[in-house]
Parts: sequence; structure tokens; C-alpha cells
Amino acid sequence: MIGVGDGWSDPDGSWSSRLAGLPLLIGSVMPADKEENMAVSLALAGLAFVVTLILGRPIITLLRQKKVGKRIRVDGPETHLIKSGTPTMGGLMIGLSVVLLTLVFNLLGRLSMLLPVGVLIAAGFLGAVDDRMSLVGGDKSGMTARFKFAWLSVFGLVAAALLHLPEPVGLALHHIYVPFFGRYDIGFVYFPIAAFAIIGMANGVNLADGLDTLAGGTAAIAFVAYGIIAYRQGQVGVVTFCFTMVGALMGFLWFNAHPAQVFMGDTGSLAIGAALATAAFMTGQWLLLPVVGLVFVAETASVMLQVGYFKLTKRRYGEGRRLFKITPLHHHFELHGWSETQVTMRFWMVAMMAGLMGVALALL
Repeated sequence: MIGVGDGWSDPDGSWSSRLAGLPLLIGSVMPADKEENMAVSLALAGLAFVVTLILGRPIITLLRQKKVGKRIRVDGPETHLIKSGTPTMGGLMIGLSVVLLTLVFNLLGRLSMLLPVGVLIAAGFLGAVDDRMSLVGGDKSGMTARFKFAWLSVFGLVAAALLHLPEPVGLALHHIYVPFFGRYDIGFVYFPIAAFAIIGMANGVNLADGLDTLAGGTAAIAFVAYGIIAYRQGQVGVVTFCFTMVGALMGFLWFNAHPAQVFMGDTGSLAIGAALATAAFMTGQWLLLPVVGLVFVAETASVMLQVGYFKLTKRRYGEGRRLFKITPLHHHFELHGWSETQVTMRFWMVAMMAGLMGVALALL
């Protein structure tokens, strides 16, 4: 690989020669060797962190100037009212960082890198339009839920088709890995499952984006888990994408740390969730997505259970009842007396344990 591979992987080589070869290694399209690619991926994570830090301040300033500020729900915890007006659409710095590094280092040489980046851009664009409509301008009503879901479904179906269709159009994926049992071909059934998961995970991350660092931190943990899984498989493109996302998310969290200077908005949450699910399906270990993304699944389940139980009890008793004080789930714990930081840190802990469990199951 342009003369760098031998110097980089030679255990007897000097540190100076390895460091000298790092720029060339990063500048290559994508090393085929797993270890070399991991070096590239970790280096890109660091670069993504720095680039996001550089982009962050001017983006926040621009959002303030455009008055793209968060609106706080009145039925939520009273402690959140102070967040009203905090710049939103911070997901721009995540997406721009990943796309910029992908272009600069010529990482689009394969569909395995192009697809998750494309999903990130498409879902991020949809989220940005919704954020813009809901936070700036006249009635600030944003997209209707049905309209947004319809477009998200279109993107999910296209991404699923590209995962499933035969080469050279798609990646020709149609299998599932089941822990303890192995790999199975599920044929066309793969397509609707992939579409459902991409749409569902986008909404799951969106629902989790309600506390400082909650969505960004738990998403970074999930990307680390799938980056490790992809590394074991030798999927260099997926590894690179996952760790570039981790670096960009860490850069965003610098500004999103409590008290947050910016929120990711739908611009970030829809893009992150859809891209995470896409990466999961590319590894074939998508059955583990509910494990690795446990926090997002729990947030989504809390909303679905709350709505379903309310409607059921209203029909039966004439008055709707609730399973939770409020949903999504993180607000329920806040109303139970947990501080915002306690909720976030405990959800992070759950996400870390879930990520470790997901990787462990992938190794079986």
C-alpha cells in the first residue's frame, strides 16, 4: 500500500519511521490490512474530534444569529425551562466533520463507505429542514409527524435496497448472524427488516435527544461497539466510518456538556440513528442492534407503551391512564427525582454495559 504498509506493521521498526508514515497511510484510499486500517480509523477519530471543535464555535454563533433556539415542552421537568432558546441544529457540526474528512482523505472508494455517509447526509438534511421549519419563521410548527415519517421511510427504504440489491448496485447483503448458531440467509425478508430498523433507530436517537450529552454519548458508545465488531470482520470501510463518527460525536459533546451550549436537534439525531442502523446491518450483526442500542430501544418502547396503554385504558375505563409519569423514559426518571446529570450518567452506564454485551455476543 504505497510503501507504507511494511514500515507501519513491522514490529521492529522505529517509532519515528511509523510516525513519518502516518500521513501517507491516512492519505491512502483505505488500507486493506485490519491493523493498518484500525490505525487510520483511530487517527481519523482524533481528527474528527479536532475538526468538530473548530467548526463548533462558528456554527453555534451562526445559529444564535439566526435565532435557531430550542423550544421547551411545558409539561416537562421545570428545570428544563432554562434551556429555552439554546441553539439547536448542532448536528451540523457532526455531519460536516464526517463528510469533510471523508472527502479530504478520499474514503469514498467503496460503497461500504459511501452508503453510511449517504444515509447520514440524507437523514441529516431531513432533520435540518424540520429544525429550520420548527424553530425559525412564522408559525414554527415544523413538519407534520406523518410528513416527516414518510420522508424518513423513503430514505430508509432506499438505504435498505442498497444494502440488499446485488452488486454493483448494492452490497448484496441478505444474511443474519445469530449468536451461538451462526449465519443464515434470510433472502428478501432482509429488505423490510433493514428498512424498519433504520427508521426505528433514527426515531430512537431522536427521542433520546432530550438531556445534555444523552443522545450523543450513548450513540458514541454504540458506534464504538460496532466499530469493534466490524474490525473483527475486517470490514475496513465500516470501521473507519464508525470511529470517524465517534470522534465527531466527542467533538459535539464538548459543546453539549451540561449546561449545553448547543443541541444536536433532528439534524443530528435522525442522521446518527439512521447511520448507526446502516452500519449495524453492514456487519451482519444487526440482531444485536437492540442490545447495543438498548437506550434508544428503551426510549422508543416507553413512548409506544405509554400511548398504547393510554388508549387502551381510555376505551375500557373512559379515562386514559399512564404507565410512566412522562415519556420519553429519561424525563420519567427526572420527575422521579433524579437530576439531569444522574439520568445521563446512569444511561451512559447502561449503554456501556449494553455495548460490551453486544460485542461479547458478536464474538460467539
